[in-house]
Amino acid sequence: MLRRAAFALAILLFCQSNALAQSAGPLPNVSPALLEDIVTGSRILAEFGVVDAFGHVSARDPINPNHFLMSRSLAPALVIADDIMEFDLDGNAVDARGRPVFLERFIHAEIYKARPDVMSVVHTHSPGVIPFSVSKTPLRALFHNAAFLAAGVPVWDIAREFGSTDMLVRDNGIGKSLARALADKPVVLMRGHGDVAVGPDVKVAVFRAYYTDVDARLQAQAIGLGTDVTYLTADEGAKADTINLAIIDRVWTLWKQKVQAAAAK
Repeated sequence: MLRRAAFALAILLFCQSNALAQSAGPLPNVSPALLEDIVTGSRILAEFGVVDAFGHVSARDPINPNHFLMSRSLAPALVIADDIMEFDLDGNAVDARGRPVFLERFIHAEIYKARPDVMSVVHTHSPGVIPFSVSKTPLRALFHNAAFLAAGVPVWDIAREFGSTDMLVRDNGIGKSLARALADKPVVLMRGHGDVAVGPDVKVAVFRAYYTDVDARLQAQAIGLGTDVTYLTADEGAKADTINLAIIDRVWTLWKQKVQAAAAK
């Protein structure tokens, strides 16, 4: 009898917690356009296979730069505006209300803390990128859409500072180490884990996350041809990246229409 009562109570508490998470509503002091960008960016990366059930997109709060916005713990393809929560730069949820949060929110918190110029962070387990995180072959800019990689792509290995772990960025200390490895670059690879892309807004961070994966796949193909590969120089990369940033809305509009059409089916 006591066991059944305890089970019934657990179910009740779970349902109440889930209902609370579902009814939290969008953040009232955040621009709906910014919330939409986080949702759209999450779905774009899911649509193109850069993320699956794992990975996350965040944005710094433009009103309060010491806070950032990220979904509750949920697969990116399922994120809606009501799922987005507010966090401080130590990774604490401002108003959790029983909602589950991503364990690796410290990736975002520590990068925002270290990089005032960064307004969006994307973390993926990009299949194309993983081989470059575990090999001695550096990821390099192969074509103009991935020009931002010509600035250099550091590889962060969690084991160097923290020994044998579960490979997850589960606290501020690990997040701070990752942010140091990123330094002033737009992308950092995580050995045996994935990558992080950053940008001055959500559109650019998502663009970089997507084209990092594309470039990695193309580079692997080019290396497989068995001859020397010609990569973009740092100067070519800087010039091409300037153009890409100027016309980012062209690709964003196309991607947004694709995910909206997919959602309408």
